[in-house]
Amino acid sequence: MVEWFEPYKIKAVERIPVTTHEQRAAALEAAGWNTFLLRSKDVTFDLLTDSGTSAMSDRQWAALMIGDEAYAGSRSFYRLEEAVRRFYGYRHMVPTHQGRGAEHIVSELLIHAGDVVPGNMYFTTTRLHQELAGGTFVDVIVEEAHDPTDRSPFKGNVDLEKLEKVLATEHVPYVSVAATVNMAGGQPISLENLRAVRELADRYGAKVILDATRAVENAYFLKEREEGQAARSIEDILLETCSLADGCTMSGKKDSLVNIGGWLCLNDDDLAAQAKNLCVVFEGLHTYGGLAGRDMEAMAVGIEESVDLAHIRARVLQVRELGERLEALGVPIVEPIGGHAVFVDVRRVYPHLGQDVFPAQRLAGEIFLDSGTRTMERGIVSAGRDPETGEHRHPALELVRITIPRRVYTSRQLAVVARSVAGVMERAASTSGLEMVFEPEYLRFFQARFRPLV
Repeated sequence: MVEWFEPYKIKAVERIPVTTHEQRAAALEAAGWNTFLLRSKDVTFDLLTDSGTSAMSDRQWAALMIGDEAYAGSRSFYRLEEAVRRFYGYRHMVPTHQGRGAEHIVSELLIHAGDVVPGNMYFTTTRLHQELAGGTFVDVIVEEAHDPTDRSPFKGNVDLEKLEKVLATEHVPYVSVAATVNMAGGQPISLENLRAVRELADRYGAKVILDATRAVENAYFLKEREEGQAARSIEDILLETCSLADGCTMSGKKDSLVNIGGWLCLNDDDLAAQAKNLCVVFEGLHTYGGLAGRDMEAMAVGIEESVDLAHIRARVLQVRELGERLEALGVPIVEPIGGHAVFVDVRRVYPHLGQDVFPAQRLAGEIFLDSGTRTMERGIVSAGRDPETGEHRHPALELVRITIPRRVYTSRQLAVVARSVAGVMERAASTSGLEMVFEPEYLRFFQARFRPLV
């Protein structure tokens, strides 16, 4: 393991629940074996998501006190706009309550019925907004991304041949590019590949929209892995990444170290004017976008802190250390280890269970039962149903995501989590699947309920 340390000291602590197996079993049954439906009072290590779960810094807490809560023209909006322009480089910024607010606006703005949107693997809310706007998502990620054992350094890359085929045969309003790619295991996209995507999109008259939610983490991987990037700052790499896209959607709840907030960025003046108008309809006035002034102040500070090399290095290496602990204990994971989470390869944990009995959902439940650790399913449940056929989508990857909030847990705590996952794996052969007993229409993984098969 690479030596690293947390580049901060702790000023306040929060007690976490320590529960019995009986208490956890009752909580899991009440939640219908869906970790999203567990109550936080029953969770010891909450590794469900890194979205809005970061610990804010002293500077961010101080920024809350100077938030300007004016309905229109808030000073805090202009502070956030300045930070976004400085570090991400886009001309126009429209604040939203979180990332999916930005996804909604850009989908309404750019997609028309019958359009096709190619991208480097789907993300749940992104694809749903594209579909609700009348579009169809097409996966054009490289094949290596579908193999959890492949150690290619840039498994988030777009397959350029696949992309050109879609561009040549379909009406494509924009190419949807994520950096990093969550559903592939937090895998980065290279600058070389992104430049090629930009060139192809220009040739066929399509835009490029970047999901910049974890673009700072992607920049760290570029500095670490891509030729010619080692001597560059995270700030410079991030700016170049964003310069290769016409705009971006952003969930500030990840890289930007806040508990709520996001934005949509665009360079085109006319599109930005339309986006601001849609913001008024769906989010709030274009100078607050569903956010309090104090949240915009904290996010502006978080953006600045996010590009600090000491911070982002420690963030990525803490995730990597957990992955290396799991590997040492014999737990199969997606390789190479990503930037925000370690993804357990459930097909190798439960080879006797087919996807239609929701094995990743079962494993997430078993991990909670063992140690009170909340993780999440990223497999057939998350993939949902095909809107045309109504049948389950069967993704190549069936995963459990162990997600690390930023600046929250210690390595000693995560070592306990690693031992718990390994212990659950030892009992894998005797584990059965689940059946779904309630399924909502949209984004079912948030609210579906299950029960164990006998």
